Amino acid sequence: MHAGYQQLSIEDEIQGVSIPTIVLYPTKALSAPTTFGPYTLDVSIDAPFNDGTYPLVILSHGNGGTHIIYRTIGLHLAQHGYVVAMIEHPGNNRLDNSLEGSYENLVNRPRHVRLTIDALMSHPAFARALLPDQVAIIGHSLGGYTALALAGGKPRYKDGREIAVQADPRVRALVLLTPATPWYQHEDGLSEVEVPILMLTAEHDPYTPEWHAEVVLNGVADRNRVTYRMVKNAGHFSFLSPYPPKLRSMGFLPTTDPKGFDREAFHEILPREIREFLDTTLKGNSA
Repeated sequence: MHAGYQQLSIEDEIQGVSIPTIVLYPTKALSAPTTFGPYTLDVSIDAPFNDGTYPLVILSHGNGGTHIIYRTIGLHLAQHGYVVAMIEHPGNNRLDNSLEGSYENLVNRPRHVRLTIDALMSHPAFARALLPDQVAIIGHSLGGYTALALAGGKPRYKDGREIAVQADPRVRALVLLTPATPWYQHEDGLSEVEVPILMLTAEHDPYTPEWHAEVVLNGVADRNRVTYRMVKNAGHFSFLSPYPPKLRSMGFLPTTDPKGFDREAFHEILPREIREFLDTTLKGNSA
């Protein structure tokens, strides 16, 4: 299969913003390398859907990030039978990070994901192609916080306040990539998270070191439902898709990896590992 590409703008009336969303999905239409700013994606723009119904995967980026930097994961999943919505969180992205560190941002992020699920499940083109109760969330860094909130996590802000989030029963699996988890350290913070989880961390990560993963392992209802692996010699940003050479040459922090780490080779492995986990947890459930 090839990957279709559409751009959507999903309204969040509470925050008063639109959520930019890239949707990648299975299609039989031939794809071609297509330029989006400095990035190239092998997609077919506005192509018709392939026949059939598919699980939905929402991808939530990290603090100050953006959606397109996870394109290797999104494209691989779309080419192998998933509809993938990669969202850009308003107020916490590379162009506007005005809500960084705020209570409001921690409330907004899970709502952005829930609104995206709602919008796609009711969209005239997408609804007929989606399995209604087979949703996974992939979250990198602060996106990991976001994913856990939607799976039943009960976060607290640094001053002890409960963060007003709402679980979504349609979420059946999580993929956590170097997740940020301090808001779940309290007792029962993750005790209602029961979905299967694939969690990958980086050996050299100053932003979300190993104790963040321990919060998940020690907090969820059943740690046996967590598949966990530390990626040797990886850094926090190694989970982002490889950047074009011109951007790498500028020394931009997200383009950097620990000495000797091959991000291109890792992104030949990472999307497959995620897809194999989702094939078992989502497609296995829908069979």
